[in-house]
Formats: sequence, C-alpha cells, structure tokens
Amino acid sequence: MLFWIVAALIALVMTGLVVLALVRGGAGEEPAAAYDLRVYRDQLKEIDRDLARGIIAPEDAERMKTEISRRVLEADRALARASTTGRDDPAVARIAAAGVAVVAVAGAIWLYRDIGAPGYGDLPMSQRLEMAEASLAARPSQDEAEETARERLGPPPEVDPRFAELMERLRAVVAERPNDIQGLELLARNEAATGDPAAGAAAQRRLVALKGEAATAQDFAALADLMVLAAGGLVTPEAEAVLNEVLTRDGRNGTARYYVGLMMAQNGRPDRAFKIWDDLLKSSDPAAPWVPVIMAQMQELSIYAGQEWQPPAFAAAPPAVAGPGPSAEDMEAAAEMSEEDRNAMIRGMVEGLAERLATEGGSAEDWARLIGALGVMGEADRAAEIWAEAQGVFAEYPEMLATVRAAAERAGVAE
Repeated sequence: MLFWIVAALIALVMTGLVVLALVRGGAGEEPAAAYDLRVYRDQLKEIDRDLARGIIAPEDAERMKTEISRRVLEADRALARASTTGRDDPAVARIAAAGVAVVAVAGAIWLYRDIGAPGYGDLPMSQRLEMAEASLAARPSQDEAEETARERLGPPPEVDPRFAELMERLRAVVAERPNDIQGLELLARNEAATGDPAAGAAAQRRLVALKGEAATAQDFAALADLMVLAAGGLVTPEAEAVLNEVLTRDGRNGTARYYVGLMMAQNGRPDRAFKIWDDLLKSSDPAAPWVPVIMAQMQELSIYAGQEWQPPAFAAAPPAVAGPGPSAEDMEAAAEMSEEDRNAMIRGMVEGLAERLATEGGSAEDWARLIGALGVMGEADRAAEIWAEAQGVFAEYPEMLATVRAAAERAGVAE
C-alpha cells in the first residue's frame, strides 16, 4: 500500500507542474506578429529620417518602403489569425491541461501494468525468508540437475586418444576388482579430467561406500565437488547431504564451506552466503582453489547482503589454480596395469601437472604432489629443482611452504 501512496503523490506533483505550465504558458505574452509589426513600423520611420538627411536616394527609399509595407501586411494578417484561434484563451489552456493530466495518469497505469508487477505485495523479511526456504525445498534432484546440465552443455569434449585408451583400461580393471580402493580413487579423479564429472561422482560414491566408517571428510568433500560439477554448478539436496557429512567430520573444511555459501547464494540468502564466504576467506590459504572464485563475487554479494566488504590482506598472493594431479597413491594404484601402460599414464599426468604449475601456478598441495610424484619416479634431481623453485614462490607463506617441505622431505630432497 505504501508503494501506491508514494506513486500517487509523485504522479500528482508531476501532473500539477505540467498543468501549471500550460495554464501560465501564454499569460503576459504577445504573439510574434505584434512584435514584427512594431519592428516594421520603426523601420519605416527610420527610412523617412534617412531620406530627410540625404543618406539614401528617393528611389531607394521608395523601394524599401514598398518591401517593408508588404511585410507589415503579412504580419497584420498573422496577428489577426492568432487572435481568432484562441491561443491565449484560458478555457483552451485548461482543457489542454486536463487532457495532459488524463494522458499522463492513464499512460503511467498502462506502463506499470505492462512492465511492472501489479498486485505484487510487499516483501517483509519474514516473507523473504519463507521464499528462501521454499526455494531450497523446490531444488531439482541430483539426477534431474545432471540431466539438465547434459542437455545444456552437450556431450563431454573429446580427449587425447591415448588417454582415452588408458581410461578404458582403467575402467576395465576397476570393473574386475570393484573393491579396489586405490583403483576407485584413480578412476574418480580421472573421470572428471575427461570432462564427465557425473562418472567421476559415481566412482567417488562407490569409493565412499566401500570405505564406510573409514571415509574421511576429504573423501566426502571430493564427492560433493564432483556432484556439483555434474549438476552444472547447482547444489542439489543430495549434494547438501554430502556436505553435511563433510562438516560433521571437519567443520572447517574449505570445500564444504564454499559450497554451502554457494547454496545460500543460489536460494535467496545472500546474507548467509556473505558471512560464510567472508569467514572462509579470512581462514583460507591464498592459493586455495575457492579463493579466486569467491573474490570475483564478493563485491556484488555484499551489495545484496547489505554489508560492507574489504578484500583480505592476501589479495596479492600467488594465484591458485586447482586441478587434478598424480600422487604416490595414484602410481601405486596403476601398478596392476602393464608396465608400458603404467609408465605412460604416470608420465603424462606428471608432465601435465608440471606444465600447469610452470605456466599458471597452483596451490601448495599441487606443488607437493608434483615433488612427491617425481620422488617416487626416481627423479630426485628434478624434484630438488621443483622444491627450490617452490621455496621462492611460497617464501612469504610459511604454512603453505610447510606443506611443500613435507613432500620434499618424503622425497629426500629437502635440505
């Protein structure tokens, strides 16, 4: 109701100004023809004076008088027409003003009905909270979201034929040994790398079920990550349940906190999303994979949340680029393959990770994974070079450097 009162007052004020301008518009003003008549008569008098003083010749004076007289007649006729049209008639002005008022009000109503939201009630905070809860309850299921994502994104991109062949062999090995934990771990990681996160989520789900009570918070976090990716970025009810399992085991897990904040932002609770993400940024390593994603959205989110936001002090930290990479467990899991296939898979994964770190950077965990992989492969010299480079990259971040140092010590290359 308050909206309509304010809108009506604004409409009345603006219409009143227009009506006032119309009513007063011609008051005290004379037609342009009357002014022209005075000018032409003054010109005739000026010609007579110039003729008397001998400034102009008689024939020139006669010719100029004829031209000005013609203009006087035209101005006189124009003045007569203006007098008969009722230009300054107050009644005509009032009628015009009333017409403008009617058109303005009717046009405003039509425009609001066309592009506005007539009948849309006020949205007090209690109702907005109810709408947010309804949005959460109405989310599509994981299967529905995955189907929608597949339709929108199309089939997964083609991968390197050699890698595709290795993946087929890995799938066959896992199918023969469904209780092989290491094989499932390797399969879940690499299915997502082929552009099919739904297949990766299925493998990770089997892995979590196989581990049972031994499943860690990170196992559940990896499952939630793959589920959200497979759902096209939507945090579904099933993914939320997995996130709750993560937080039950580790209340500070960064992946789970990021996705819970995303879920709140997707369902009308920017206030809660802002608080969750702001707290997460304050406690995160600068190279954590969720940091750049949150940083790109926090300014806009703060506006919706009605909060002031200051970027964290580590905004200039080394960039973090998340991505899959080989670990010692990956290579042990590949032991069941032929030696040629195993070496090809390991070498490809290691080189891919090394190239990404060299060109794009990455988290401390990525650097530690690369050093550990090189150590297992027996390339101690190269692992030592990577460790030396990592010391420069993370020199100002002791906690991250400690993560890399631990891997270097296991590889036997830390001083």
